Amino acid sequence: MSVASVQPAASLPEVRYPFGLPLGTIRATLALMICGFVWLVLLWPHDNVKLPLAHFFMGSMVFMAFVSHPGVPTTRGESTFLPWLLRAIFAIGSLGVVAYAVYTDWDQVTKRLVPSEREFKDWWLLFLGVTVGGFLLGRFLRLIMGNGSPFFQSLRAWLSVLAMFMILGEFLLFIAFASSEQSPGVDQFFHAWQGAQLVAVSAYFGSRS
Repeated sequence: MSVASVQPAASLPEVRYPFGLPLGTIRATLALMICGFVWLVLLWPHDNVKLPLAHFFMGSMVFMAFVSHPGVPTTRGESTFLPWLLRAIFAIGSLGVVAYAVYTDWDQVTKRLVPSEREFKDWWLLFLGVTVGGFLLGRFLRLIMGNGSPFFQSLRAWLSVLAMFMILGEFLLFIAFASSEQSPGVDQFFHAWQGAQLVAVSAYFGSRS
């Protein structure tokens, strides 16, 4: 009687997440940074500020991420503490800042959360295009390379670094120029930065969808 040999099942490629952090941590960090900019606008002490139009498009990425992943998925027994902590800061901080801003000056809140007509007219189509294009690019790269591809995983990690750098840069630009009248050159640079930022952020969210 012969003994049938058992072939071991082919192992699937290991999926590594950026910086070895638990699944969902980078998306939660990006969402917190995006939301943190909104907090900054709402709490800014001067009157002549508005939430940039680009943040309405980035907000759509955050909304999609939370709707598509209402819980924190886990793999290989990873801890969910850090992703849940970031989500808690996101939710509690948003409620606190909005409540304080509304209590202090409701009219000011409504003014700051409505983009200017000129900005909307000049930039909405471009921002929509780069948001959709970036998201589809990230999704396309994941499909053709595979989620387990080491090159794709490295590319996704660097994309998350770029997205965080761009958002941090926007914080600094806002703090530097928000309280003064912007020249046309500064305004163009600020919107070009936001366009590149939208590509990076939406591409990362697309690569994780």
